[in-house]
Amino acid sequence: MSFQAEKNIVRAYYSALESAEIAEIPRVTETFCAPNLLWRGFHPFNEITTARAVAEQFWQPLRSSFTRLQRRMDIFMAGQNTLSAGGVWVVSMGHLMGLFDQPWLGIRPTGKLAMLRYCAFHRVDGGRITETAMYFDIPHLMVQAGQNPFPPQTAAHLVQPGPLTHDGLMFDPQPADAGEKTLTAIQAMILDLGQWQLGLPLEEELARSWDDNMLWWGPEGIGATYTIARYARQHSGPFRASFTDRSKTAHICRLAEGHYGGFFGWPNFTARPTGGFMGMPATGSAGEFRVIDIYRRGTDKLAENWIFIDLLHFWKTQGVDILARTTGIETP
Repeated sequence: MSFQAEKNIVRAYYSALESAEIAEIPRVTETFCAPNLLWRGFHPFNEITTARAVAEQFWQPLRSSFTRLQRRMDIFMAGQNTLSAGGVWVVSMGHLMGLFDQPWLGIRPTGKLAMLRYCAFHRVDGGRITETAMYFDIPHLMVQAGQNPFPPQTAAHLVQPGPLTHDGLMFDPQPADAGEKTLTAIQAMILDLGQWQLGLPLEEELARSWDDNMLWWGPEGIGATYTIARYARQHSGPFRASFTDRSKTAHICRLAEGHYGGFFGWPNFTARPTGGFMGMPATGSAGEFRVIDIYRRGTDKLAENWIFIDLLHFWKTQGVDILARTTGIETP
């Protein structure tokens, strides 16, 4: 399957969103999306149902805050969901870029160029988008606006680039065997990850699935890191030391095309913080991790990984409203 029809629908939707006047956005979402669209977004948006509500609650406020908003994609792919939910899904990842001219979610505008990291999974059925998981790094935007909500992170803050190989925009069909190899590599990594019980030293475990020069593009609050050794030191090791009782992995969609693949869950897993995490004390209460992972496969192993974690939601489950603490505006 080439998935070209589904890709063309999503590309047309993006084009219409970008060119529409703000008042016309509900018409765009109702044209390309099913009326009972299920849209999953990061806190404070969470789940939104109906295409019009997505336009009114997310797209119109965002467009009102960011002048001349444009989508700058780094990865675009599609595939058959390999999990029981099935369906054809189209995935895009990159930044939404514009001039940050009006407040958004209580974040102070800068009047300058700003970028909102995003990744979106769209399920396409019968010529319309029926489900969307759109995850976006709000704390990353807050740092650009000078409102850093977290203590110093273990890895690096960056406006994150696309793939090293510059081949992530798969508008045309890709060889089926390449996607199968990528999916096999992702699934092997997931099996190794399990519940942190493989029994190997961390760097040896990671080397089973990852290229030694791996790039891990993590969310704001954790940061980006490079090479297995630094990833183990700057994220994976500290994260495992901070949590116990990690649940099994639960995904809604998992797919691959060409050298790229990814998945999302709602949530992906739960874990209980028993050590300090992100400079904040442990609560001992299990929290949810809503995550999108996008991967680039090198030859056989995984070479790059872009991560979207709803840290605002996780901390909300721990009794800390990060947005309210930083902006003074309470969130549900």
